[in-house]
Amino acid sequence: MEKTRPWLILAICAASIFLVGMDSTVVNIALPSIGNDLGLDISELQWVVDAYTLVLASLLITSGALADRLGRRRVFRIGLVLFAAGSAACALAPTAGTLVAARVLQGTGGSMLSPVALAIVVSAITDARQRAQAIGVWASVFGLSMAAGPVVGGLLTGGLGWRTVFWANLPIIAVVLVLTAVYVPESRSPKPRQLDVVGQLLLIVVIASMVAALIEDPLFWWMTIVALAAFVAVERRQRTPLMDLSLFRRPAFVAAIGSAVLVFVAFSVTLLLGSMYAQQVRGLTPLQAGLTTLPMAIGAIVCPPIAGYLTGRIGPRLPLRIAGACTTAGGLMLLGLDERTGIGVLLSAYLLLGAGLGLANAPITNTAVSGLPPERTGLATGIASTARQVGTAIGVALAGSVIGPDAVVGATWPGWALVAGCGLVVAAVSGWSRSGSAVRV
Repeated sequence: MEKTRPWLILAICAASIFLVGMDSTVVNIALPSIGNDLGLDISELQWVVDAYTLVLASLLITSGALADRLGRRRVFRIGLVLFAAGSAACALAPTAGTLVAARVLQGTGGSMLSPVALAIVVSAITDARQRAQAIGVWASVFGLSMAAGPVVGGLLTGGLGWRTVFWANLPIIAVVLVLTAVYVPESRSPKPRQLDVVGQLLLIVVIASMVAALIEDPLFWWMTIVALAAFVAVERRQRTPLMDLSLFRRPAFVAAIGSAVLVFVAFSVTLLLGSMYAQQVRGLTPLQAGLTTLPMAIGAIVCPPIAGYLTGRIGPRLPLRIAGACTTAGGLMLLGLDERTGIGVLLSAYLLLGAGLGLANAPITNTAVSGLPPERTGLATGIASTARQVGTAIGVALAGSVIGPDAVVGATWPGWALVAGCGLVVAAVSGWSRSGSAVRV
């Protein structure tokens, strides 16, 4: 392998993760335009976002195990093709049902890109120091993609319309497919994990029914409870379970997973409420609405290296506590948000909320894997990644209940109180992490 090729492989894989992360948030700014064009109510708009994130959350771990068994490059290329097909179907969708189905296909492809691309990078870069640098770049790209989504969505929706949000994926995927065929070597795990098909199906039911209970009807909670009980029973009996439930006996791990969910609940509530508020209440164009989120993107870009440095030097407790404080402060600043709120208040709150997101990821990952043997860290980080996507899906569902069935933003203070509350809990449970037990990940 040529000396520069590992970094080219990193660039190829980083491009794919940028698409996966961006498509989790890029649609938020386009939702009012999608709703007006297709005549969708708020629950249908919520499914446009959550159909993607709940599939992504459900399939991340299995896609990684499948790639270890069948070949990472092969599954990565299949994921790119599915993601492209889903993007094209979204751009052509004439109805709500078609658009939601296309987002499911897109999320299925995305689940084959996120964990698999990281495994490709780790196998291609063998030097420990360079690998740590590559993972740092990887984390920064993912944070950038999530925060840049609303800005990109505003640019595209305000220019040629919401369908270009999905068409724009295709040329990038085409380039990544060609470069993958030429430069990315095939790799497999020497000891691939067995696939847990029953556990996977039950996990899909758990997440989907939970989101349906929040969006559609509380009666779906019964399905969630039954499916969750069955999932726990099945996983306890599996020799190679989808999720190692013994990890949840560790308070630090529970704190990490809970924090991941809460941070992304706060982030997704902010994006959905902020987008609808900017365009409906303030009368901003999609481009202007997207640009108001720039401070959030700045915070999400600048803070991860700071969080990584602090976590490496003193452990995860302090940066996680600061992340919770920033999220709480941002939510509290927006409690009185209305048409008369100064733009400076909005931008300052977004900067704090972006900083909260950027500061949280490194300590969450560190706390999740702290004290674990190497053979269990991959599964722990996979569960943490799943928790982030679950948080995104729950946040979108909860924000819809604040907006109301007619997709018109009224009093949004309950949503901002939820954001502030999420930050408070994250700051509180940070004490469960092990200060000083830094783990290089």
